[in-house]
Amino acid sequence: MAQTALAGDCPGNPNALGTSRTLVVDPREHPRIGTMQYPETLPLADHEVVLTFDDGPLPKYSNQILAILASQCVKATFFTIGGQANANPEGVRKLIAAGHTVGTHTQHHPLTMNKMPIEKARQEIDDGIASTLAALNGDKSKLAPFFRIPGLLRAAGVEQYLASQGIQVWSADFPADDWRHVSPQRVYDLAIQRIEAKGKGILLLHDIQPRTVAALPRILATLKERGYRIVHVVPATPELPATPTEPQQWYMNPPSERVAVKRWPSVPNFIFAETRALPAPVFSNLDWRDAEALDHAQHAHIGESRRALWPQPQLAQLNSAPTLAIPAAGVFRIPEGERPTLLAARSRAARVASAATPAAPRSQALSARQAKPAKRTAHLPPAIAHGKGRAAPEHAVQTRKPGSVRIASLKKRTPHAEATAIAKRVPD
Repeated sequence: MAQTALAGDCPGNPNALGTSRTLVVDPREHPRIGTMQYPETLPLADHEVVLTFDDGPLPKYSNQILAILASQCVKATFFTIGGQANANPEGVRKLIAAGHTVGTHTQHHPLTMNKMPIEKARQEIDDGIASTLAALNGDKSKLAPFFRIPGLLRAAGVEQYLASQGIQVWSADFPADDWRHVSPQRVYDLAIQRIEAKGKGILLLHDIQPRTVAALPRILATLKERGYRIVHVVPATPELPATPTEPQQWYMNPPSERVAVKRWPSVPNFIFAETRALPAPVFSNLDWRDAEALDHAQHAHIGESRRALWPQPQLAQLNSAPTLAIPAAGVFRIPEGERPTLLAARSRAARVASAATPAAPRSQALSARQAKPAKRTAHLPPAIAHGKGRAAPEHAVQTRKPGSVRIASLKKRTPHAEATAIAKRVPD
């Protein structure tokens, strides 16, 4: 099983893709692989690919897959279904005779492994293994302890059971979606695009689909053109030890040499030389002004703890605070005979009255101010004089002599025209 089929040794096809090397793995050391679901994958170098096929054997298409692989001297891993092995045991024996690795894929391919009872899941696993072994005449050395969960519908109980049996769970690094109703061209495109995206890994295909049969020759030819190499995987045995690897090789993107691969060990429990603890603070350590804390303590009925040993803060004395001198009463006393003067803005009417009689006493100025509105209304139309219209703007009034007022541009007009003209001259 560990022999390789190099491209140059492929009979009848010197330009075959071939199998570059055989990788021997220990299922117990790495129980779950495939980055589609798990952190680890196979320890492959850049541009190395592992081919896997599910759901066979189905003679109509599985035999064609075997012929295509043989023409390129490529070795792959097949995950058989127990029911298919019962119906076509010769197809299982053909896989072994061609040098491929055979694992299992349950008995009936249920797509409920993630939610079925663990007893039923164990029965599916065990029956699938028993059916495949029966096709191999009970020879356990020909059956690899490799298993793929149908639909990749993983469950913790299933994975734990498989690990307890020393069986390695295979997921994948990239599928080609050949189980969907797509064209062979689409299968080819997805396979190549996803391989190129990661650069290495496990390719998931199915040997019971006609679209896979049509796409596989082109996939292998493109891998050959782009410098990819095929790796054959077999399980370790007492006679065949596992291939030596480093821990970081089991990661798709291994960390750099400066980053530790494994986690640091947990901090051990320290043994303290002295178990005496510091005293808990008491309420006297708190600021006496923190009323909320004291109120909470009173309602919670928290007992008084023993005083802490550290020095207590000393609150400043209120009497020692600096104070300002009290001002004398004479500072606010106003001397007799002096009257404060209040300054205020003069209105326009006051300024006009002042300009009209500059030397008149205060009483005369008030009389002129009171009489001024009466003089103005004497020259206005009846409607405006009685408060029913709008008056002319103040700039039309000009003072020439004390006590006399002249209306500028006053012409004889009809009452209606007069009111209209005044309304136009007065802004809103």
